[in-house]
Amino acid sequence: MTTPKHTPPPVAADEPTRLRSRTKSSQILRTQSDDLATRSSRLAGLALLIFLFVGLLSSGALIVSGQISLLPDKVLTPQFFDGDITHRIAKELSNAQLPTTFAELERGVSWLLLSDTGPRVRSGCPDWLFLADELKVNHQAQRNADAKVQAVIDLKQQLSQRDISLLVVIVPDKSRIAYEQRCALQRPAALEGRIQAWTTKLDVGGVSNLDLTGALTPLGASAWLRTDTHWSESGAKAAANAITQRLKTLGISATPRRSFDESHAPLAVRPGDLVHLAGIDGLPLKWQPAPEMVAQTSINELPVASVASPDTEADLFGDADLPNTALIGTSFSRNSNFAGFLQQALGAPVGNFAKDGGAFSGAANSYFNNPAFKETPPKQIIWEIPERDLQSAYIDPIVFRPLR
Repeated sequence: MTTPKHTPPPVAADEPTRLRSRTKSSQILRTQSDDLATRSSRLAGLALLIFLFVGLLSSGALIVSGQISLLPDKVLTPQFFDGDITHRIAKELSNAQLPTTFAELERGVSWLLLSDTGPRVRSGCPDWLFLADELKVNHQAQRNADAKVQAVIDLKQQLSQRDISLLVVIVPDKSRIAYEQRCALQRPAALEGRIQAWTTKLDVGGVSNLDLTGALTPLGASAWLRTDTHWSESGAKAAANAITQRLKTLGISATPRRSFDESHAPLAVRPGDLVHLAGIDGLPLKWQPAPEMVAQTSINELPVASVASPDTEADLFGDADLPNTALIGTSFSRNSNFAGFLQQALGAPVGNFAKDGGAFSGAANSYFNNPAFKETPPKQIIWEIPERDLQSAYIDPIVFRPLR
């Protein structure tokens, strides 16, 4: 049996014409699409150029006007390795209006859609935020820590020559104490022993010190504010009491003796600095992490009867009525009424010379060049240092000039 051959279907007479017509139509559509893409890309490129040009103009205007400074007065090598220079440039340029507006928009959208908190803040359990610097393993960490330990030892020796005692107080990281609120947020194991290693070297160098981990650990998460870098009033009060007990064991007494009382404001929203650092503080409160409610405490010195004593009669310049204790440090000493709680625990006023953003040595340098130190030096100095600053780059060396 013969297999029938496959015969292709007959081709219509006008088929080649239809094929040519479809091919021509496709070419026309591609040409139109290419033209549209070309025009669109040109418009996008022009828009980008305009955006960059406006940003350049706004940044240039700030630089020319002297409103921003891209580089610090003194540039040190560690600042390049740790990214401090590029971070400073980015921070300074962000002061221009256009970058600020777009940055705020980007931060808000990233938080609402992705729960992203930006490069400086990390999210823990719901409504808990942590500072990224606490979780950072610093470049040349051991070298930095050793340099800072030696600087403290040298300062202690110089102060001792002037009969001024020094107590160094270490504030542990929030992520160390409130560890149960980290949830999936990991803390590097390399950071576990850095306080103990640092204070051990201070002990060897003869520097009195206090690690507040023991005082804050029993409080757990309640020692800290949820959306802020700093301790809560409970944590601040526990720290003040621990410092007072340590000074007693050292035989140090704060003067002049005073009495204090405290008052409490009604509960109110306390803005968290980590919400600000995350760039989401411009959003409505309901879209932010749950706001913190705090009844702020005020410590007030009670008036004393003006009865002259032999000491005050002999004190021609009134120095006997000045605090003999000075507090230097960071924003921890300026938050949650820590200085007030310290005065109340000591039963004496304290000169608070702490500095916001002072990091390791900013407040120390400001105070030692302050007329208050040169003209009426204290008998003891309490130096509060956050754990996260122990191993960061030592870029602001302590300068201690002799008293005259």
